[in-house]
Amino acid sequence: MIESLPLFHRIAGQPVVVSGAGDVAEARRRLVERAGGVVIADLREGIEKGARLAFIVHEDDAIAEAEAMRARGAGLLVNAADRPSLCDFTVPSLLDRSPVLVAIGTAGASAGLAKQLRLRLEQIMPASLGGLATALAKARDVLRIRFPDSGERRRALDIALGPGGPLDVLSDIGPDRVQQWLQSARSDPGGGVEITLRSDDPEDLTLREARLLGSADVIAAEAGVPSAVLDRARADAKRIVLGNGIFAEDHPGLVVVLRTARQQA
Repeated sequence: MIESLPLFHRIAGQPVVVSGAGDVAEARRRLVERAGGVVIADLREGIEKGARLAFIVHEDDAIAEAEAMRARGAGLLVNAADRPSLCDFTVPSLLDRSPVLVAIGTAGASAGLAKQLRLRLEQIMPASLGGLATALAKARDVLRIRFPDSGERRRALDIALGPGGPLDVLSDIGPDRVQQWLQSARSDPGGGVEITLRSDDPEDLTLREARLLGSADVIAAEAGVPSAVLDRARADAKRIVLGNGIFAEDHPGLVVVLRTARQQA
């Protein structure tokens, strides 16, 4: 189970409360402004202007708690610096490849850990990633024409963007590569693939098995397949409890059949 639900809020032109002073409050103001939000220092004014988010930054516990409760009572989502119990949301460490954003959070456990993970990812995520995302957005209509079926379109992108693909997300490629790829783009034809687990640990999946699981349109799993493995599948993939009569031809797209680990003879 995940500790919180990651969401990206669009706040451009919207009022956002940042109440308090000091370095942390200033950092919150910069973050809000970077996303195009309008910083409101006074909680009452923010409530009156229809703010939906509030950053509460006060050294005094009583003041921080009072403002957090007042903001929440007015319907705002609250982040109270260094007070996880008062927070409706936490502030992640951001890796910026706009329009691609990678948000790394630890549910308030350790901002330092999130920062170090971001710094490591900075080293492997190319600067061209934002350009690739923009080029794919511009090619959306052409992709829909080339691959009218959404599942086929998704599988074509999975092949192209995956390791070694013509649009490999970790390779430093120019945005013009998208148009070149579209001239010969292909998709996985789908069908059925059976995976027999070697253990209940999802880390024991091979790279190919993890890719298939993450791309599948339908997951048919035996009752004993652990949730940790099922969590590696797409959240919107159709789930079926495996039983008699489950065949790939009964379901369009890519079907992954998961069977539990079997004891070796």
